[in-house]
Amino acid sequence: MDLNELRNQIDSIDSDILELFAKRMEVCRKVAEYKKVNNLPVMQGGREKQIIERVRANSPEDLQDGAAMLFQNIMDISKCLQSAEIERNCGHFSPKPFKPEAAAKIACQGTVGAYSEAACKKLFGDKPAVFYHEFEDVFNAVENGEADYGILPLENSTIGTISETYSLMSRHSFNICSLVRVEITHCLAASECATLESVKRVYSKAEALSQCSEYIKTHGLVRREYANTALSAEYVLEKNDPEAACICSRSCAELYGLKILNDRIADAYPNYTRFICFSKDYVAPKNADTISVCMTVPNTPGSLYRMLTKFSIAGLNLTKIENKNIAGSDFEVLFYLDFKGSCADEKVVSLLHDLENEMTFFRFLGSFKEVL
Repeated sequence: MDLNELRNQIDSIDSDILELFAKRMEVCRKVAEYKKVNNLPVMQGGREKQIIERVRANSPEDLQDGAAMLFQNIMDISKCLQSAEIERNCGHFSPKPFKPEAAAKIACQGTVGAYSEAACKKLFGDKPAVFYHEFEDVFNAVENGEADYGILPLENSTIGTISETYSLMSRHSFNICSLVRVEITHCLAASECATLESVKRVYSKAEALSQCSEYIKTHGLVRREYANTALSAEYVLEKNDPEAACICSRSCAELYGLKILNDRIADAYPNYTRFICFSKDYVAPKNADTISVCMTVPNTPGSLYRMLTKFSIAGLNLTKIENKNIAGSDFEVLFYLDFKGSCADEKVVSLLHDLENEMTFFRFLGSFKEVL
């Protein structure tokens, strides 16, 4: 028997498997109809366990694990199909319209000249921002109704995620309604009395210092962390010390009357930071095309793989996965996921309900479109 004959046999078997798979899914649809009429849950763990045990018992010893995985995948597909059938015509997530022009108060961290102000202007135009000293103050302002929207940095293309923002996201109630991309063009700025040769210390926020680490190392500068880039510029201006400089934007340096000693000093270009704009209520633009959620998965073998499989079955593209340890837990992890989709799409609504029912913890974080 040659290779082509063996491949022909495989093709024939595959056709049989596909036909049986389609028959099984058709029965699953009928099961979903029964569960919907009788108000039964899609997830029935005892039934799954029975099937897997039977599959293992009837499989050759060297194929038990593979057979168990195969049937687990089949059952996951079945559950997604059943969930979609049960959730059909059950309504969509209905946000309030996002109207930047109607905003009365926008909360930002920092002060005038900070990159967060640039993000605010990009989204809200000439509406003035109200500045708060700490990141958490911005969340509190939105959560308590003091501000309509809050803006905070989420991730940078050079150094990755902003840990403080993610840490606060896990503790506050909010809804992301926009993602704003701002180009970061750091410069080294100082008072008029300073020169490139006289500068010994450089002030800025931790992320900006990290983004310019090679420049700082090459010039033998001592890092000094400060609340943010604009406040560091304000500090250097007031200090008027020839040994002190700051890392900030060109526009910030010009705003505070500082001398630019070197421009575009970041380790990599282009260098972007994404800022989230969030509100207390579920607000979303009409053209929202990205959804953000967070969750913890059950502490069982293959649970992460099975969760990700749901997106594949639904034909939805995951654009971001972040995992953050949960403070005070035994290394338990909270997953943040962004995926392409609209809450007007039934398959998206079905997936969201499915995740809410099956994950140990689940939160819908918002629906938005990135402003480039």
